Amino acid sequence: MFDKILIANRGEIALRILRACKELGISTVAVHSTADADAMHVRLADESVCIGPPPSKDSYLNIPALLAACEITGADAVHPGYGFLSENARFAEILSDHNLHFIGPKAEHIRLMGDKIEAKKTAKRLGIPVVPGSDGAVTPDQDAMVIAKKIGFPVLVKAAAGGGGRGMKVAHTEADLQLALTTAANEAKSAFGDASVYLEKYLQKPRHIEIQVLGDGRGGAIHLGERDCSLQRRHQKVWEEGPSPVLDAAARAKIGNTVGKAMQELKYIGVGTVEFLYEDGEFYFIEMNTRIQVEHPVTEMITGIDLVLEQIRIAAGGDLPTTQDAVVINGHSIECRVNAENPVSFRPSPGKILQYHPPGGLGVRIDSAVYQGYVIPPYYDSLVGKLIVHGKTRVECLMRLRRALDEMVVDGIETTLPLFRALVREPAIIDGDYHIHWLEQYLVGQKAD
Repeated sequence: MFDKILIANRGEIALRILRACKELGISTVAVHSTADADAMHVRLADESVCIGPPPSKDSYLNIPALLAACEITGADAVHPGYGFLSENARFAEILSDHNLHFIGPKAEHIRLMGDKIEAKKTAKRLGIPVVPGSDGAVTPDQDAMVIAKKIGFPVLVKAAAGGGGRGMKVAHTEADLQLALTTAANEAKSAFGDASVYLEKYLQKPRHIEIQVLGDGRGGAIHLGERDCSLQRRHQKVWEEGPSPVLDAAARAKIGNTVGKAMQELKYIGVGTVEFLYEDGEFYFIEMNTRIQVEHPVTEMITGIDLVLEQIRIAAGGDLPTTQDAVVINGHSIECRVNAENPVSFRPSPGKILQYHPPGGLGVRIDSAVYQGYVIPPYYDSLVGKLIVHGKTRVECLMRLRRALDEMVVDGIETTLPLFRALVREPAIIDGDYHIHWLEQYLVGQKAD
C-alpha cells in the first residue's frame, strides 16, 4: 500500500479522496492555489503545499509544481481526481518517470480513450456497439457530405479530442453541414489544440446511460451496473440516477457483460465509465472516461462498494473487491449537482456562503467541501456540492430527495436548488420519462412562462 498520497485536485473530490485515504491509513498531501488556502481538504490533510496563483494553468495544471510538492513531502503516489490532469496521459508518464504512482489507468489507455475516433474504433473491435458514423476524421469538403448522406441527416459533428460538449454541432440538413464542420473545428482547435472532427448519426431522443467498470490491470474486470445521466444542460450532466428507469435486468446484464468482457481484454486498471446513448432498445457507444466520475456516489449507494477506496487499493496492486456474480444492485439512488449558479440563467454566482445547512437522515449523503463562511472563488467550476439520496425503490428515493432538497439551506449566493425542487415534482421526472434534450426544452418553457 502507498505511504503518502498527494491529492492533485480541489473541492469536493479532493475531500472525497482524502476521506478514502484516511480510512486506508494513508497520509495525505493537499495542494492548493492561493485562492484555495482555506479549503476544507487543505485544513484536514496531514500536509499542504501551495502550488501557485488562482489560474489553473499556474497551479492545478502546473506539473513541475506538483512534482516539486511530491518531492518536498515525500509522497509516493498522486490521485488526480476528475478534471484537471486526471485524463492527461503525459502526466501519468511523467509521474512514472519520477518513480511516482499515478492512481488511474495506464497512460496508453488514457491516450487511447482520449482520442474519440480511436476510442470508437477500439470499442467496435472489442464488440461494443457504436453510433453509426465516419471511420475517422473528416474534412469540410465533399467527403464529409458523402459520409453524412450515407449516415442520414441529422448528423452530429464532434471534436476528436473533445468532451463536455465543446466542438460539438448538429447539422439537420445538407445546408447546415458546412457551417457545423467549420464551427466545430474552430471550437475544437481553441479548446483542445486539435481541429479534427468526425461525424455521427444524431439520435432524436436518446437516454444517456453509462456503465461503471473496475479493472485490476491483469485481465480481471467487473461492471457495477449503470447510471442514467440523461438530464443535461449544454451537454453537462445535472441529475444522475441508478439504476436507469428504462432498463430491465436483461438489458442491464447484456450491456454490462459486454463492457466487462471488453475491459478484461483491454486489461484495464482502476475505475472507468463507458458511456452510451440508448434509443429504441439499442445501445450506442459514445466515449469512455478513464477516471473517477463526478456521479460515482450513485453507484456506491446502490452497490455498497467504495469506488475511490478500491481505486487506490487496486493502484497499489490489490485485487478486485468482489466477483461479478456477487455484485448486487440494491435499491435506487439519485444525485443532484448543486451549483453556485442562478437557477434560471445559470449565471455563475461566486461569493461567501452566509448560511449553510446540509440535509440529513437515513439514505441522505452530501459530498461537498463548503462550510458556513466559505467563499466560493470565481476561478473554477461552480459546484457547491452533490446531494445524493438512496431508497429501497425509485418512488421512495424521489420522496426522500424532495424532503432533502426542502431541508437544504445555502444562503449568500444563488444556487440551482430551486431548479431541483421544481424538477422533483415534475410528472415526467416522477415517471422517469425523459431524454437528453428534455431539460433544455423544459428550461425554454420555464423562461417562456
